[in-house]
Amino acid sequence: MSSRARGPTLRTVMRRSAALALALFACAGTAASATAGPPLTVHYSTPAALRGLHVTMRIAPLGIAEVIGADAASLRARAGIDWVEPAVARRHLGSAPVFAAGPPTEWQYAATRANLVPSSVLRAASSVIVAVVDTGADLTAPDIAAKQPLTYSAVTGDTAVTDTVGHGTFVASLAAGATTRNVFDGFGGDAQLMVVQANSNANDFTDATEAAAIVWAVDHGARIVNLSLGGPDTSQTEQDALAYATAHGALIVAAAGNEGQNDNLVTYPAALLGPNGIAVGASTDTGTRAPFSTAAPYVSLLAPGVSVLGALSSTAPTTGFTRAEIGRAGGLFGYGTGTSYAAPQVAGAAALVWAANPALTATQVVQILEQTASRHGTWTAATGYGVLDVASAVARALGRPALGSPPVQSGAMTLQSVASAKGVPAIQLASVR
Repeated sequence: MSSRARGPTLRTVMRRSAALALALFACAGTAASATAGPPLTVHYSTPAALRGLHVTMRIAPLGIAEVIGADAASLRARAGIDWVEPAVARRHLGSAPVFAAGPPTEWQYAATRANLVPSSVLRAASSVIVAVVDTGADLTAPDIAAKQPLTYSAVTGDTAVTDTVGHGTFVASLAAGATTRNVFDGFGGDAQLMVVQANSNANDFTDATEAAAIVWAVDHGARIVNLSLGGPDTSQTEQDALAYATAHGALIVAAAGNEGQNDNLVTYPAALLGPNGIAVGASTDTGTRAPFSTAAPYVSLLAPGVSVLGALSSTAPTTGFTRAEIGRAGGLFGYGTGTSYAAPQVAGAAALVWAANPALTATQVVQILEQTASRHGTWTAATGYGVLDVASAVARALGRPALGSPPVQSGAMTLQSVASAKGVPAIQLASVR
């Protein structure tokens, strides 16, 4: 495996007692003040340190709480408070494509050779849980409903995860939408789907809800956690949550960022993952990096991220996607563009690799996905190890030779060729809005 830099290494965290439960919106003692103000995140060494504070969220396994109505200086002066930091905003990394003509259907599935994975491996993936930390999901969307996902909201603390944004539904369908309906195929085969809502609107999405969602997912059996989210800053809260997941053997897959046309600004949490996670950039139909996709030392590989097909939420506006009429009944579908939609394809592929060889560690799954991508083990900042090749990764996990040619080469598989094979018009790719 290449010795390239993969971003800062996550600091080691001690595994706390399994008896510690994740408690959200818990108040420690009587709130001294409910004054509105920007939330602050604190690390506490004892619950007594939180007495008298207005605690809106507590992540007990990490010893982290979110507090409002207090200033940083007074919090730092408290006995038992180790550090204080402001909330870090998070956003989603996807947008709508613009078509010049009617698009093909699920071209990304064939482009990554996910369609060549043995059915036995697709079925075996039922032993793997893939968690999508996002805006929730429309549980009535047929390809999601068929999975009967385990759900939890880190925003409200209950099991309702209504997706009023639409991003989470799209991402969840790509990661682990049902493959048994012959309408749309998620990348994870029969992998179990877990939907963990980290935000319900643009104003409640921070590193604290992200961290709470990651910890809950890991504590409830998630082997793979997809994070199609990010921002230009990180925090100790986010780093502790990622380290917690790594310490528990989970694999984090994150979108690399859409800053390719903005000086390739670093995007977190992708830049934090190191060799135990996968930062995913977006590729085009020709197997090249999409112009908007961030090129950086932390990028692992690429997956289709331009005009990919996914499920739409019936409880969210569809303005963020281009509606698709795929000619088969059952659910709403559309096209989206961004590294947000490349990442869940890799998350689903990771589930298949683990299904093929359950004895693998998270780091070994990462290595297999990287080494079987289209650049055959060589890395560049622009493309990472190349485009995801699901069938070759599964073959490697099974101890068999990888398939001969890469899934996509420049000019080898265009949207025109995919469209012709499926009998539908091709499209002209447009820049991301």
